[in-house]
Amino acid sequence: MSRLDVDTYTIDDMTIHRVVELVAPFMPATEMLPALTSEVLDENRGWLGSQLAENNYFVLTYQSFVVRTPHHTVVVDTGLGNDKDRGRPEWHRKTDDQFLSGLARVGVRPEDVDYVICTHLHADHVGWNTRLVQGRWQPTFPRARYILHRDELAATAGRHRESGDQPYADSILPILDAGLADVVDEDFSIGDHGRLLLTAGHTAGHVAVRFGRRRDRVVFSGDLLHVALQIRYPELSFFKDLDPRAAAVTRRAFLERYAETDTVCCTGHIPTSGPATVRRRGDGFALAASRGT
Repeated sequence: MSRLDVDTYTIDDMTIHRVVELVAPFMPATEMLPALTSEVLDENRGWLGSQLAENNYFVLTYQSFVVRTPHHTVVVDTGLGNDKDRGRPEWHRKTDDQFLSGLARVGVRPEDVDYVICTHLHADHVGWNTRLVQGRWQPTFPRARYILHRDELAATAGRHRESGDQPYADSILPILDAGLADVVDEDFSIGDHGRLLLTAGHTAGHVAVRFGRRRDRVVFSGDLLHVALQIRYPELSFFKDLDPRAAAVTRRAFLERYAETDTVCCTGHIPTSGPATVRRRGDGFALAASRGT
């Protein structure tokens, strides 16, 4: 695999680094978004560009974000991870150094990180919470506090008790056992810069993460948005959303909240070449290149 780029930009008194771990086709568009019709897909094919691969597969970017505030270094979501048993071939027992070398390229060592915030606890967002060291899963960020929303942790732990949940076993439980987890509600904050926004629907306790002194200057949407077509048509829910109707309502409310503002929106899986803000487009929305950041 070729080396993937790391984007860096400054917003007010913060520095944002986007660290890309993997770019790969995921699944056919109309299977991934069950309410999507072939007609609507064809109408939007031109502007989707490289986000739509052969056989109408959506391409996903697996990425994490590092936020440097004046006082803290924060990682938002930790991607796929290495050496982990996963159901998808491109996720399964990876051995590349894309993530850790990406951190190194922006001057961040694992021990420099103060907080890791998980928007939710799916496999492709918690993988680098831990790494395999002498046959045991150890926290990747040994000095960090790992921030887990209370409802999200309860739902995931319950699923693990009922039927087993491999990401919980290898990427969450070792963090709990190490005493590094802070189980929080949506009123959690990091100084005067970091805050949560409950965006349940994709999962029970999914959160977006907001940064900025006294106001939202950048927001990380996690899996509230998987592909750009969901920005144009917020009613298109992901096939694995826990509650598709709630996810659609939450998605539109989120986009309305930030439409026509200067808040930069960073998504979990949509590739962007720099800061982007939400703009209205008909009955939906679009991401547009941001100015003045």
